Amino acid sequence: MTLVQAAKVKILSGDKMPYTPSGFFCDRLIRERERRDGEGSLSKPLRFNGQDYNTLRQECVQRKALFEDDSFPATVESLGFKELGHKSSKVKNIVWKRPKEICDNPQFIVGGASRTDICQGDLGDCWLLAAIACLTLYEKLLYRVIPHEQSYSDKYAGIFHFQFWRYGDWVDVVIDDRIPTVNNQLVFTKSAERNEFWSALLEKAYAKLHGSYEALKGGNTTEAMEDFTGGVTEFYEMKEAPKELYKIMKKALERGSLMGCSIDSLVPARFETRTVTGLVKGHAYSVTAVEECRPSQNKESKVRLVRLRNPWGQVEWNGPWSDNSKEWATLPKAEKEKLQHQNAEDGEFWMSFEDFKKNYTKIEICNLTPDALEDDKIHKWTVSVNEGRWVRGCSAGGCRNYPDTFWTNPQYRLRLLEEDDDSEEGEVGCTFVVSLMQKNRRKERKMGANLFTIGFAIYEVPKEMHGNKQHMQKDFFLLNQSKARCKSFINLREVTQRFRLSPGEYVIVPSTYEPHQEGEFILRVFSEKRNTSEEIENRIEADHPVPAPASAGEESEEDQQFRSIFQEIAGDEMEITANELQNVLNRVLKHKDMNTEGFSLESCRSMIALMDMDGTGRLNLQEFRHLWNKIKQWQGIFKHYNADQSGSISSYEMRNAVNDAGTNQCFRLNNQLYDIITMRYANESMNIDFDSFISCLVRLEGMFRAFQAFDQSGNGTISLSVLEWLQLTMYA
Repeated sequence: MTLVQAAKVKILSGDKMPYTPSGFFCDRLIRERERRDGEGSLSKPLRFNGQDYNTLRQECVQRKALFEDDSFPATVESLGFKELGHKSSKVKNIVWKRPKEICDNPQFIVGGASRTDICQGDLGDCWLLAAIACLTLYEKLLYRVIPHEQSYSDKYAGIFHFQFWRYGDWVDVVIDDRIPTVNNQLVFTKSAERNEFWSALLEKAYAKLHGSYEALKGGNTTEAMEDFTGGVTEFYEMKEAPKELYKIMKKALERGSLMGCSIDSLVPARFETRTVTGLVKGHAYSVTAVEECRPSQNKESKVRLVRLRNPWGQVEWNGPWSDNSKEWATLPKAEKEKLQHQNAEDGEFWMSFEDFKKNYTKIEICNLTPDALEDDKIHKWTVSVNEGRWVRGCSAGGCRNYPDTFWTNPQYRLRLLEEDDDSEEGEVGCTFVVSLMQKNRRKERKMGANLFTIGFAIYEVPKEMHGNKQHMQKDFFLLNQSKARCKSFINLREVTQRFRLSPGEYVIVPSTYEPHQEGEFILRVFSEKRNTSEEIENRIEADHPVPAPASAGEESEEDQQFRSIFQEIAGDEMEITANELQNVLNRVLKHKDMNTEGFSLESCRSMIALMDMDGTGRLNLQEFRHLWNKIKQWQGIFKHYNADQSGSISSYEMRNAVNDAGTNQCFRLNNQLYDIITMRYANESMNIDFDSFISCLVRLEGMFRAFQAFDQSGNGTISLSVLEWLQLTMYA
């Protein structure tokens, strides 16, 4: 058995060819290689649109010219596509200006970045601005998004850059500083300081990342928080919060998570209004500590406390455990010091956990990945990241309501290896958070793309199937209930939920609610202790195909018929061309009760390429007989899946059909290859006819055979010159 993993073909070429787009699959392979080399990490972010900030800035400084970004020009195209499109009256008076054309002394940041630097303009992106405001509370994280050493004084060249997390990668986005204005006033985000521009430029970079300013209209604060940190956000309504919320909050802070909370205002006009208790409705607070203390007079009982911060730097809670409350007098000095109690109007205050639950209506927890945390003392999450696609006709199976196709969705094997440290007595469990995020839907909004309704289910793997990396079949899901699942399928960019299950092996099945919906996604698992998650069927393997031995007995009636037809067509040379092969096969197929139009000339050329051992471009009788034995075997498999005798099989069944066809050759493909097979060979009705089925198997066997011939070391990598590569692929 030869295992082929991430097979790489090295092209050794002399002259460079002029640039043309390489295509989706070529780009994906290149990207996977780059990621293995560390591209896309915090220390080595991808260059968005291929733009390198340092190179471009240096060029502008040398030329003494201000940077103009052709990839996000100062035109209507960058503003939007509908409400901010060409025909909109809202864009008629917009003039793009640089800060030095707007005010006399522009600054990038004035006196440090703070929430007062963020004032909403005429764009419905308050969700983005709320996330930026929250980020200003965490300086280290803020200056990861806004790299240092950017200003309007030192070698100013009209160019700035920002870094965002984007579906598993960190990307560096370069922009020029031309900003939309009307009557010399910024149209979108602005600072309370007229000469401060970091927040407006950050918004522009985020708009460029998504294609336009209009693409930012309407969203969720958690979406932007994740794009700024690379974390996974959990969201809880207090009235529906789990009973272990206090423990969740404490563990989150121990792991460096960002935590915010707010009080809903039922009346929009009363947003950011102060209540009699000193709390502000419709306003975001950050949670900075969760602790327990023991009052002096009652050492047996513990009081659970929460410390919060009002970003205003003032206006605090005035109830129990507030700065001046009598409760502090009940604490020993050591307890006060542990809690760092200070009596100051600084926006930070303590309150009891019970009062916290009564007064606040929602809480958001952004769990950070280990690479975003620099403090070694912090407990860190274990994170697994998987990327996938739903492909119509192959792996876009929809939810459990569609049992005929649900099993075809991508599947991910999760192994929970260690139980939590603080498991309750008699209750061993592993805590983990699953996040399913659909990719690029906001960017594709101008093309009519809306968010899919997405979700996931988790199934326990029976012990006898542990370690088995095969795709779970339809019967498994018909006979087994899910062990856990997301609360509901919903049309958000991301669905996230926390679970606690026993150590063991599980299968996560992410899906859209409806079948046949195509899209890309990223599935992440954050766990307190060790876990592994990987896509099922992530291995590619094939045995060396061995020709079936020729029969020593008398020729069957079918063999005699074939020899007769072959001799009639081949003539004295006893070799046939692709046209003649087509004639032979289609004459025989008429007698085989097959509802098919026969083989195309292109399919017959591929068959000759597979079986041609002497390089003549023709088949002799022995080669032809070997080919026919293969076709008979594959024909039986096709008939099995063509139960309705329609002459075609469902593309969703192709996975099993290929596996069956590999009984002698042992084809084992991964999900990416099954997706490619469907796109290449299925028709618009997601069916594959007999000709396409045989063509696919011929191509598979031929490509495996060629690769194995060159992979003498068996390490899954071959090196080819451009001539060798073209010879193999052109004749395949």
